[in-house]
Order: sequence, then C-alpha cells, then structure tokens
Amino acid sequence: MLVTLLAALHRASGGRVAREGIGLGRYVVYTSAEANCGFEKAARITGLGSSAVRFIETSADLSMDPQALRAAIEHDVGHGFTPVLVMATVGTTSTGAIDPVGLIGPVCREYGAWLHVDAAYAGVAAICPELRWIHAGVAEFADSYATNPHKWLLTALDFDACYVADRGALTGALSVLPEYLRNGASESGAVVDYRDWQVPLGRRFRALKLWAVIRWYGAAGLREHIRHSVALAQQFASWVGTDERFEVLAPHPLSLICFRLRGDDSANRELLDAVNATGR
Repeated sequence: MLVTLLAALHRASGGRVAREGIGLGRYVVYTSAEANCGFEKAARITGLGSSAVRFIETSADLSMDPQALRAAIEHDVGHGFTPVLVMATVGTTSTGAIDPVGLIGPVCREYGAWLHVDAAYAGVAAICPELRWIHAGVAEFADSYATNPHKWLLTALDFDACYVADRGALTGALSVLPEYLRNGASESGAVVDYRDWQVPLGRRFRALKLWAVIRWYGAAGLREHIRHSVALAQQFASWVGTDERFEVLAPHPLSLICFRLRGDDSANRELLDAVNATGR
C-alpha cells in the first residue's frame, strides 16, 4: 500500500512529490555523500522527497565531516527548516568508510535530530573484540542502529537487525489498534507486538535463521569467519600496493578494498568490462 500510494502521488503530482516532498521542504535529513542510495529512496517513500536530503561532504578518509554537518544544520535552521534525522554509516557501500559517530552524536543532540547508524555491511565485524572500535559512540549517541547479518555473517537473505533506543517513538509512529487486534497480553505489556515496529502487520520469523547460524558456527566460528575475510582483504591490498600498475584509493580496515588502474577512467572501464566478460 505504501509504495503504490507513492506511485499514485508521483503520477498525480507530475513527479513533484518525489522531488519536493509532501512537506514542501519543512523538514530535512542528513547523511554522508558516501552513504547508501537507499537513504534517498526512504526519503521519497516517507513523502519528504529528494530535496529534503542533505548530502554532507567527507573528510580525507571519506567519512562524514562533522564540521560540515554542523554548518549544514546551522544553515537550515537559520532558514526555517527542521532537522529530523542524521544517518551515519559504519562501513559505506562504495569504500567501507566509517563515520565518526562519537563526533556526529553531539551535533545531533544539540539540534534535536535523530541519529541513525547504518552498519548494514560492517556492523557484524564487532563480534571480534579487536574490531569493536568501529562502534565508538554508538551506545552513547545512537537513537537507532541497524546491521545485516545476511551481508557478512553467513545468514540467508533477508535479515536486517534493527535496534532503537526509545521504542515509544517507533510504535507511536506505526501503531494502530482496531478492535480485532486488541488482546489482554498486549494491553498488559506481557508481550511485545512487533507489528507496531514495521510497515506490514505480519512478521516473518527471521530470527530463526540467525539462531541456526549461531548454533552451527558458534561465536568462535563466526569470529574466525570475520577475521579470515579481513586477512584475505589485507593480503590483497598488499599485492595491489606492490604493483605499480594499480593504486589503493581508500583506507581498508575491514574486508573491502577500493582500488583502480593508474590512468584515466576509460582504461579502468575497459579493464572492468574485460574482467566481467570472462564470467569468472
């Protein structure tokens, strides 16, 4: 219903809703220029529109620049906009950059913006004690946090684990209570109705998939899996670093290596097409 309503609004408005949003620019949201494109899609679905999204410039390591974030929020507030949410990323899709949550959090607190941490790819790496630094600032400042065990923790699609610090804000936005959904257990607080934590009323038993993975591999086995992936990536990065034909483009503390062939983009495109064309 949500996505078909969005499509109907898009057609009826000649595309204005997707561009400008239902609120006509009253509310704004922020994320890194390196963040996943799903953030803009979410802004469209909620009715805010793409124009409500502010893409914040990055520092030299490709993580969100907290000072640039502050400047953007100050500018918007000065022009009558309301900062709604900031999304920080722990492990961006393109380069694996890790935003400084501990520095972004105080800015969000100061302006009353919700801080969501998207750790879809990299968050599960924190099962290894030596990699828990990637979550610095999350416990202190995040209003919500999500990671996807289906990306790096051997769990079948689809599985997103999302946590909220204040469930009241989430259920307040999504809860509807007709007579046919009333029951004594819910009203007494004996159970948690997760139908109020998501878009559909029905809820799949995704937790069973992760439970099976944990039971099979154990904590030690899963840590070994993560460490092996990181070690392979670092070995590959060392090979690239000693080959004068290539260059590494971004920091690589985890399992993603961003590199390119030295030269212009056309040469890289030719190489990419040739590699993909082999089918291997």
